[in-house]
Amino acid sequence: MNKRKLLAKALAGSKNMRFREVVALAEAFGFRLSRVKGSHHIFVHPRVPELVNLQDVGGKAKPYQLQQLLEIVERYNLELEPGEEP
Repeated sequence: MNKRKLLAKALAGSKNMRFREVVALAEAFGFRLSRVKGSHHIFVHPRVPELVNLQDVGGKAKPYQLQQLLEIVERYNLELEPGEEP
């Protein structure tokens, strides 16, 4: 699924997004995996002082963590990075 479709799915309020889709969306906004501790995947962004925590629970992402990611994207006016569509 390409970046714009993933964003549309997330903005539509999907509570059933796969963990790898949410990771791809975070990376499309410029977040990079910093570390993993247990099920916690911590992402950082060079322009954002906050960390993004995502957890894989049975292949799905936790809906509240997806919402937190979207709020950070909006708060810092992040845009999808240009480049190849997945």
